[in-house]
Amino acid sequence: MEPVLQAAMAQFHRAADHLVLPDRHRALLTSFKTTYQTQFPVEMDDGSFRVFEGFRVIHNSARGPTKGGMRYSSRLTLDETRALAMWMTWKCAVVNVPFGGAKGGVRVDPLTMSNGELQNLTRRFTTEIIPIIGPDQDIPAPDMGTNPQVMAWMMDTYSMAKGYTIPAVVTGKPVSIGGSEGRYEATGRGLLYVLEEHLAAEGGIVGRSAAVQGFGNVGGVTSTLLQQAGAVVRYISDLEIALFHPEGIDATAAWMHVEAGGSLASWHAEHPNAAEPVAHEAVLEADVDVLVPAAVDSVITGQNADRIRARLVLEGANGPTTPEADDILDERGVTVIPDILANAGGVTVSYFEWVQARQYVQWTEGQVNAELRRLMVSAYRNVVARCPIGSRGVCSQREAAQWLAIERVVEAIDRRGIYP
Repeated sequence: MEPVLQAAMAQFHRAADHLVLPDRHRALLTSFKTTYQTQFPVEMDDGSFRVFEGFRVIHNSARGPTKGGMRYSSRLTLDETRALAMWMTWKCAVVNVPFGGAKGGVRVDPLTMSNGELQNLTRRFTTEIIPIIGPDQDIPAPDMGTNPQVMAWMMDTYSMAKGYTIPAVVTGKPVSIGGSEGRYEATGRGLLYVLEEHLAAEGGIVGRSAAVQGFGNVGGVTSTLLQQAGAVVRYISDLEIALFHPEGIDATAAWMHVEAGGSLASWHAEHPNAAEPVAHEAVLEADVDVLVPAAVDSVITGQNADRIRARLVLEGANGPTTPEADDILDERGVTVIPDILANAGGVTVSYFEWVQARQYVQWTEGQVNAELRRLMVSAYRNVVARCPIGSRGVCSQREAAQWLAIERVVEAIDRRGIYP
């Protein structure tokens, strides 16, 4: 079992111990309803064929159709996909949307493929998983390495196979073909709403310093929203480069450059005085108020947790903090707002998009953001009610979020019963 799945299981069992969860529920919630693994050929631009491996894992569907992203990553494994699917179950339950958890993707580096090759890969992979996805069954969404265009190809491929347009089969689509206003920014905006609620009694967000690790959709949008809300974003980074400015980086300008097809490195080359390059570990170990790990899993570990200087960790990525690091951070009085709460804005607005698609209606961005704030704030308050601020050594927000999620899933299982 890979470390990322070990971490997901350890978090579950720690919460299950507290809840005195019966063995029958433990067995069910540490199993996976469907594990779909496929190898398939894709025609490349030069006429050759390459074989790729793809996964789709459905963890639990007791609360409704399953929901989870499609990841294109050269490091994707089956164990990682299982861990992410389990976390999606808890995430949907914490924000109380009627979905179960799933995850999937292809082991591929999308940056090495042309647009045509990426379309061929997406359409062939979608064809492979048609038996297990559907608007009432399992609903993919964008994730690392994928975007609204990839979702458009998936929706079109599925629709062509069924003979009519089915926009609700995926979320995160372009608005022009049934996507939702506000979906692209939803994960970052949800992080902002949770942070604002957390800091409401401590003077708010204005003037707070922040470091954001990762500058994809989550990190880039979060950095921009933090800056617009009055925070000072001192550090940003991606795989190529990490940047620092003591008085704050213009995250909005950097994100606009990246959105236009550039990179943080090329933005820095064009604006060398806007920030200075630093070592990547300097971002995680920054002396700031808020650290946002928004890249990949397992970046805060038992080896570096004692060097984290931020007093608040807001998890933008899935599983960025290992259980060993959680214990160290808790002992040091560092608050962690966990992934299954903090970054649930994406799946929340995906739920809104699915509702709109099923009803053939279109909400305004204002409606979407207002509903997103309502559900994120409600989820945060429910978690804090289980583990009040200042409960260090007694419980953590991660444990409280897990308790809440597991209880909701178990209730659904018990109400439905086991068939036959």
